Amino acid sequence: MNRRTVLITGTTQGLGRGIALDLASRGHTVLLHGRDSTRLAAVADAVRTAHPDATVRTYRADLADLTQVRELADRVRAGETRLDALVHNAVAGGGADPLRREWSAQGYELRFAVNHLAPYALTRALLPLLTVSAPARVVNIASLGQERIDFDDVMLDEGYEGLRAYCRSKLAMIMATFELATELKGTGVTVNALHPAHLMDTAGVRAYGLMPLTGVEEGVRPTVRLVLDPELADTTGRYFDRFTDARAHEQAYDPEARERLMTLTRALVDGPSASRPVRDS
Repeated sequence: MNRRTVLITGTTQGLGRGIALDLASRGHTVLLHGRDSTRLAAVADAVRTAHPDATVRTYRADLADLTQVRELADRVRAGETRLDALVHNAVAGGGADPLRREWSAQGYELRFAVNHLAPYALTRALLPLLTVSAPARVVNIASLGQERIDFDDVMLDEGYEGLRAYCRSKLAMIMATFELATELKGTGVTVNALHPAHLMDTAGVRAYGLMPLTGVEEGVRPTVRLVLDPELADTTGRYFDRFTDARAHEQAYDPEARERLMTLTRALVDGPSASRPVRDS
């Protein structure tokens, strides 16, 4: 079997944990990411207990801090000889108090930072390793929930609500998926996004007060398919609704909007470490 090394962000619970267990059961090396050392060690122990022959390594970082994102990439590049797939699963959901605005370490709106800026920054920092490991795949866990980005108010300073911020950040992730896929054509690195399942039974769904409709395992299967399926080896720049090649929000197909987003994204990721004041309101 072609054993692959896969980095999965946000593995300490829910979908990320399920993806790690599935890939480990197939004999692949799983690199587990989490922001809490205790919980990260616990999920690593759970994977090893379930699959004693699995190769498991852990990487801790808070993706709400772009400095830690860069340090995470440095550690992965230093510790791994190859990286066959990168699954961006870590997420900031709508929140238990959706009217409470939260900020990243750099002063950006938290959901935009964790769900869009961090995956973009981590992917770019790991591209050298992904490219030398090609064929390699980047899988972005997006959402059916998408809302048009207002470029005059990207951080939702007006009319803030956690789910709205989440939906905008997931559309940003999809738009960046399309842009990066175009940039990487011919390198052997593919980039795709998917909505894994509707209202899975996760802590984030329950925290927002929504009723889960499906189990986590329903989201594991379409995600692992994008990581492993040989029939998708050349598929890139696509958005999937579970197993179906689907159409995302219309703004994702607007070249001008994508260009504006990527110009902003590069400025935020590469710019000063505190370009906005950190507030708690």
